[in-house]
Amino acid sequence: MRRLLKTAAALGIATLCSFGLATAGHAEQRIAYKSAKTGTSYYQMGVELASAIKAGSKGDTILTVEESQGSVQNVMEAAVRSGNYVFTSPPGLVENAMAGTGPFKNRPKESFATIRALFPIPSLTMHFVMRGDQRVDRFSDMAGKTILLGKGSFGATEGEKYIKLFGLEGKVRIASAELGNAADALKNGQIDGFVTAGSFPAPNLVEAAASMPVSLVSLTDDQIARTGRLKQIIPAGTYAGVDKDVATTFLPVEAFTTTAMDEETAYLLTKTFWQQKAALGDQAPWWKAVTPDMLMMTKVRLHPGAVRYYQEAGIQIPEGMR
Repeated sequence: MRRLLKTAAALGIATLCSFGLATAGHAEQRIAYKSAKTGTSYYQMGVELASAIKAGSKGDTILTVEESQGSVQNVMEAAVRSGNYVFTSPPGLVENAMAGTGPFKNRPKESFATIRALFPIPSLTMHFVMRGDQRVDRFSDMAGKTILLGKGSFGATEGEKYIKLFGLEGKVRIASAELGNAADALKNGQIDGFVTAGSFPAPNLVEAAASMPVSLVSLTDDQIARTGRLKQIIPAGTYAGVDKDVATTFLPVEAFTTTAMDEETAYLLTKTFWQQKAALGDQAPWWKAVTPDMLMMTKVRLHPGAVRYYQEAGIQIPEGMR
């Protein structure tokens, strides 16, 4: 009998220990965060966000930042990833996936039907960077110049689109190199300018402007309208030597997940992000531009957990996004 009681007691202790471990394991949420290539502003944002979420949740929520080759890959993976998967993308790309258009026209759109929005992050702002001694103020002044677009990125695709749209196709030389080499190539005189898309201040442009005179090409309102994008003003003084406002375009970017993430996790993640946003802005200026109004730039529905937070915070969201 004593032996049976000892055995029962041992089993009880083991069960309690097991329960305790399970509870502790449940308390710490691990979330995969798919961002961009290492070395880019968006990968850096992912690292900053992971640090802020960990601090704001007192270590209960851990974001593991994963490198990616871009937003298309991020959205593609949403169709096959399970559990706590968060990724960044322009909302329009997610809308394409859900409609089965664009890069996703050969993919079953049902695979992307469970994607839901969480919160906005800093936008993709187009930068047309030129050597300061080139005296290039307008887009047409780029004719005859050697421009680095990079490969495979949104900035490269958008830059090529603008070159065609504004009649410069065949009038500029496109350098064949990776965008990561842009600052050095500009300093060495191998190129006259480069195109990059990222939230300002863009790290590669900060690097270039710190060691040589640079300028930014400003677009006219008519040119901006022709692109179909939204207007963005890069304030004077954002970059060394650029002492006037620059008009360009931008594309909103958001953090998304899927309905595989439970409501409580989505709620806590969204709440922690907004509670930590001021601290993020103190760490890196690009976070200061993020506002709840940016939620209106998408037609993608919000995750129920995110909806819960926005309702509690008194942030108005369209009925169709709930």
